[in-house]
Amino acid sequence: MFTGIDDVEWASLRHAYGSAEDVPGLLRGLASADRTEREGALDGMYGSVHHQGNVYDSTVACVPFLFALAARAEGPDRGGIVELLVSIGTEGEGAAVRSGAEAFAGLAADPDPCVRRAASVALVRFLDDPARVLGLLRDRITVERDDRVLLALTEGLGLFVRRYPAHAAAAVDLLAARSAPPHAPGLRLAALGQLALGAPDRLPADLVPTAVRLLRDRSAQRSGGRPEESDRPGTDTLVGRIRRLRPSDEEGAYLLRTLHAALGDRVADRIALLTGQLTSPAAVDRRNAVWMAAGLLREWRADYTGLVTLLGTQLAQDQGPLRDAAVSVLGELFGLAAPAAGHLHTLVTERPDLWVRRWERGVPALGGPLKALARSGDARAVPALAQLLAGPVPPDDLGDAVVHLGSAAAPLAPALRRRLGQIPLDSTQAADRAVHLLSALTALADAAALPEVLRLLSAATGAPEPHSTAVGCAIRALDAFGPAARAAAPVLRGLLDTEYAAAAAGALWSTGEDVSGVLPVLLRELAHEQSGRRRSAAGELARLGPAARPALHALRRMSGASGVRERVSAAAALWRIGQDPEPVLPVFRAAWAGHPHTRGTIVACLVRMGPAGDPLRDLLRAEVTRPRRHTARAGGHGSHGIQQDEELLRGCRRVLSGG
Repeated sequence: MFTGIDDVEWASLRHAYGSAEDVPGLLRGLASADRTEREGALDGMYGSVHHQGNVYDSTVACVPFLFALAARAEGPDRGGIVELLVSIGTEGEGAAVRSGAEAFAGLAADPDPCVRRAASVALVRFLDDPARVLGLLRDRITVERDDRVLLALTEGLGLFVRRYPAHAAAAVDLLAARSAPPHAPGLRLAALGQLALGAPDRLPADLVPTAVRLLRDRSAQRSGGRPEESDRPGTDTLVGRIRRLRPSDEEGAYLLRTLHAALGDRVADRIALLTGQLTSPAAVDRRNAVWMAAGLLREWRADYTGLVTLLGTQLAQDQGPLRDAAVSVLGELFGLAAPAAGHLHTLVTERPDLWVRRWERGVPALGGPLKALARSGDARAVPALAQLLAGPVPPDDLGDAVVHLGSAAAPLAPALRRRLGQIPLDSTQAADRAVHLLSALTALADAAALPEVLRLLSAATGAPEPHSTAVGCAIRALDAFGPAARAAAPVLRGLLDTEYAAAAAGALWSTGEDVSGVLPVLLRELAHEQSGRRRSAAGELARLGPAARPALHALRRMSGASGVRERVSAAAALWRIGQDPEPVLPVFRAAWAGHPHTRGTIVACLVRMGPAGDPLRDLLRAEVTRPRRHTARAGGHGSHGIQQDEELLRGCRRVLSGG
């Protein structure tokens, strides 16, 4: 099994953490009689030799020994080894795995169902004879009796259809047959998912009702108590922990995720499918649906009123994991969570123990239900936030939630000021704690907080290593206070020769400083070697309007810079200062098409431009009819992506309506 392992110069090979000299020990560990040692060795393989899907020269050198381990009939846990081989071949070293792919033909009939399951898809991926592959799949699916292996074989058929379209007809027929009675509900769901991916013309017209019915039939059968793999006693290894963290019905989650992935942009069908999932009698089906709803909401635009309301109803269920999942997703929705605000408020009212999330170490954080309620903009969050602010140790991030409540949060201002003033300036956490409170006071434009903000700003700028985020937030607060912060002028002037020069100059102007006192600073910053400082200067110059005309030449030059954000910032400033659309619109059009993250800035300027921006209305009309969010990205989970996209749509509609 390990013949030749010592002939490999492992020390000269590399993995994620350097020399691969430890790899022979990992390979031998995979053959250990001790389960903990085997799983620890598999941890090591994924953690270094195949770290995050990467393939190194040591990974390739392991492939023959992994095949030998997989073929050892008496070896335990060989399914995990086959899965590792499949991952290595899929992620980047197909040639090395394909050279040994004949082994998968035998492993597909192995006595161990875990091995058969892993080998079923490997057959299709790595054997290059489509006729033989299809024959093997047909033979195995005819005699197989293990439900999980049957699902893997069904997945293999679907992959075959997509990989070998010229040979797909017989495989499609097999899938269509397995999507109908008398096959089990889970197998029928799997077949429907694969048909949706590779042969959508063979799907039933009533796909969604059929899928919902099959899901419920499957769950009713499952409640009879089929043991799960995760029911085995866990080991304290990464593999063991991952098994414990998997969904309690990972198989069901996979079946429905596959169907959702296949439906893609058919958003109405996916909403209908999720509605069926979220009204299932089985809590595990509903929990899986909550996470799938998150994926839909992040990527696609639609009217989600009914779906969000259903997410809200999950909060009333006596199921902690289901409730927590729904809270997490609603917290990402910000204003879109409004249809669920009533349910959130009920939960906040009935469960004050959920207002704060405490950690074993570190400061407490705002609890999910209260955070989601505040982020939705619902004023009913204010009393609970007030109670927390009056308590001994309020959550540090409470201020971030206040930002979304608008003027409804005004009664919280005195308590926020008091908390800011109570922060010990000699604490190592002072700046981090202050940032959240400063954000809230800035949103409220609470000029009464001037003494507390100046106290913090003076301490932060006087520290040996100033906390840049805290200093920036304090300057923005003074800017928001406007003329009421005139007393801060000396402190702001002291920052005009620092990295905060542009922001300080803008705040000075807001407090009433004459343009002549800030324009030279901003012109100097506009020529700074750092693009971030140039962008900040452009933004502040834009606020000065026509008074900043001496900056027009430099801004025109900046509008041709290599960085798109720099170009867009310059173009926006050119409009607000010079009111000439000619140098502005071409920059905006080019950026809009190639750099979606700039669209929010562009729309904000178009709102100000009025009719002068009409030549770009075609971009906005196309945007509001586009089904996919501009923030969507494969695998992305940005917590503010939905909010940013909804803000963009509101801006587009405002421009198009002439508002």
